[in-house]
Amino acid sequence: MDQRAELSEFLRIRRARLKPEDVGLPNVGRTRRVPGLRREELAQLAGVSVAYYTRLEQGNSGNVSGEVLDAIARALRLSDTEQAHLTHLASPKTKKKRAAAAARPQRLRAELQYLIDAMDSVPAYVLGRRMEILASNRMARALLGDETTLPPEERNMARIVFLDPNSRDLYVDWECKAVELVSALRLCAGCWPDDPLLSALVGELSVKSEEFRTLWAAHTVREKGHGTKRLHHPLVGDLTLSYETLKLPADQDMSLITFHAAPGSASEESMRLLGSWGLDTDTRPVNR
Repeated sequence: MDQRAELSEFLRIRRARLKPEDVGLPNVGRTRRVPGLRREELAQLAGVSVAYYTRLEQGNSGNVSGEVLDAIARALRLSDTEQAHLTHLASPKTKKKRAAAAARPQRLRAELQYLIDAMDSVPAYVLGRRMEILASNRMARALLGDETTLPPEERNMARIVFLDPNSRDLYVDWECKAVELVSALRLCAGCWPDDPLLSALVGELSVKSEEFRTLWAAHTVREKGHGTKRLHHPLVGDLTLSYETLKLPADQDMSLITFHAAPGSASEESMRLLGSWGLDTDTRPVNR
């Protein structure tokens, strides 16, 4: 991916979402032909010259300092996640180091598989940085579908959610799930711009899914470590489950995701029923 273009688009879109009144500036003067703050207004808020900010928004980050990036992030009212993304885009590693890092495969430790298999009543799976499904346990496959029936190159959550029509039946709030996945892939693209597998995934989804193409163009970056998912399971019906996303410090760019139902809830009883049935996940449609 073109790092300069990514930086330029991210800054331009974030500037366009702010109005003068949002940042305490008077909305007077010549008619605005485009939405959002002008470059000179953003530069004024960040305390940098218009020429300097213009070069940065054109993707010419050069040796931009952390202090300047912090000032621009504050002026743009970026979240912590967005600020980290901006830093990755503006201060990339050398191309050689980035390419070497991106080429390293993500390998799942056997101990991680043993761990999630031992969590017999808790749906759990492991995602890689490109949203690859690296491992899952029996309950996760019963709840969300058995990705192991797919070829290895297709075991990817983003690919399944956007290209498998069954996912729209499973996720009651499918649009929210879609935004979460694209936001996560955007973060990955900022950290690993020279990852050929990520570029291929984004290219495929952009061609095959209009929804993905639209969300990708919005440059949304967001991390959501926990929350609630509403599912409509084909066998046990409607479920409301909490999820937790646990980063694995010893396993670079991997996350362990678990689901659980509130104690005493109807969803807990449905999950217990789902687990007791001992579903043959090989016959289940993929709905991750």
